Amino acid sequence: MYSGNDPRLGQLLEGIVRLAAGDLTTRIELSDARDEIDAVIMGTNLLAEDLQIVYQELEQRVQARTQQLNEAHQAMRRMAMTDPLTGLSNRSAFSVALNEAQDLEIEGKKRAAILLLDMDGFKAINDSLGHTIGDKVLEAIAHRISGAVRDQDMVARMGGDEFAVLIPGVTPSEAAVIGNRILAGVVEPMEIEGQHLRCGASMGLRMADPGQGAEELMMEADIAMYESKADGRGKLKLFEPGMLHARQMRNQLVGELKEAIAGSQLVLYYQPIIRLDSREIEGVEALVRWNHPVRGLIMPDEFIPIAEETGMISDLGGWVLRTAVEQLKQWRSDPLTASHNFSMRINVSAADLQRLEFVEDVREALAGAGLDPSLLVLELTESAVIQGNDLDRYTLNSLRRLGVGLEIDDFGTGYSSISYLRQLPVDTVKVDRTLLSALGSDPSQPALLAAVLQLIKACGLNAVWEGIETAEQAEYLLGIGCTSGQGYYFSRPLAAAQLTEQLKHHKAWPVS
Repeated sequence: MYSGNDPRLGQLLEGIVRLAAGDLTTRIELSDARDEIDAVIMGTNLLAEDLQIVYQELEQRVQARTQQLNEAHQAMRRMAMTDPLTGLSNRSAFSVALNEAQDLEIEGKKRAAILLLDMDGFKAINDSLGHTIGDKVLEAIAHRISGAVRDQDMVARMGGDEFAVLIPGVTPSEAAVIGNRILAGVVEPMEIEGQHLRCGASMGLRMADPGQGAEELMMEADIAMYESKADGRGKLKLFEPGMLHARQMRNQLVGELKEAIAGSQLVLYYQPIIRLDSREIEGVEALVRWNHPVRGLIMPDEFIPIAEETGMISDLGGWVLRTAVEQLKQWRSDPLTASHNFSMRINVSAADLQRLEFVEDVREALAGAGLDPSLLVLELTESAVIQGNDLDRYTLNSLRRLGVGLEIDDFGTGYSSISYLRQLPVDTVKVDRTLLSALGSDPSQPALLAAVLQLIKACGLNAVWEGIETAEQAEYLLGIGCTSGQGYYFSRPLAAAQLTEQLKHHKAWPVS
């Protein structure tokens, strides 16, 4: 038996209180009595030991789980900052690094530099050979860029076929050296899955000014890069403030062009294609102009590239198609001009060949005007026909089945070869003016012109020669067997009213 005044009861109570407070190292000393109280004390000590073991195991699990969560967080952060295809940094990581570089104070004239490059010709590779090869091209380009920079430089893929390089602590000339080294490396041929490919780049360089934010710097590097593309591609352009003003003007022009297409500011001019023997008109080429309310008549080389870049080219092309076909209907319906039997030639963009609706648009335009499809000839650039993918070929074959004429424009400046000519689904070839311009100055040019014409005829195609500016050129072409031509010798592009007057009064085309 034990007394109610046994001091061990107090020790037991104090031990339990400490255990309850979380001190799991607490142990209560046993007496020599080995009675019931000692049994309770021993049980309490065993319970404390068990709790301590459980707690330690729990603490280890919490630590392990916390470490796993931290590692998962770091992995997710790396994924969020990494381009999954190339393994390079992505746009977000580049922006963070650029802001950090801007926070660093660099002595002297050295600053951070940004190189922004966009691939030239990648879209054609991707469209014609497929995304699998396209992805491998991007991986190869990423490897080449990384191999051309310094260890301290950062390479990022910004998306699509656009890459950026952050170069800390350099002068403009040092940054340009690195940029040109990248361009030289990128343009080298590559072999991917048996395909021999070449893909250049255009590059913009922006030297960071103190205090500028990442987004502003990247926007200005982007402006410089597009200036490089506009200047012929494969070049490096250093950002200048004047470029920003030009971009603002261009953006303004984009908005105005949308209004022009939707409104009534566009107008068509028509340049005749003439039979060289009889001087009869056999066709007219519809050429779009923009009658701007402030700037006056704007030529297509200024706004067509904008329409292509912004996706407005199909809307613009649709307007040209409908307007030109309707004008041809008027000429064929008017008794004063109906004696002329000629076709309408319309330039078609590569974007139109990618639209499944394009063939139906052509069909509806012809049906609405009540015209035979053979009276419409669509002019396509050589590159659009040759580099086209399956959808392009489907569109071209559908147009041929419809009965529309197809013509290669600017032949002789790109991919011309016998094998291409024999395979292309076209009827006519329009030979580029540059081949004719050397006639009279280059002794070998007559033989070259004759050979080009014979090549076209051997492939069963018709030939139209553009750029005829003198009577001598017209006579020479007729002498070697070319029957159709176009150029300022016959006529500049004319407004519809001017051409109508010519058609009313002349059966054969007058030449001054």
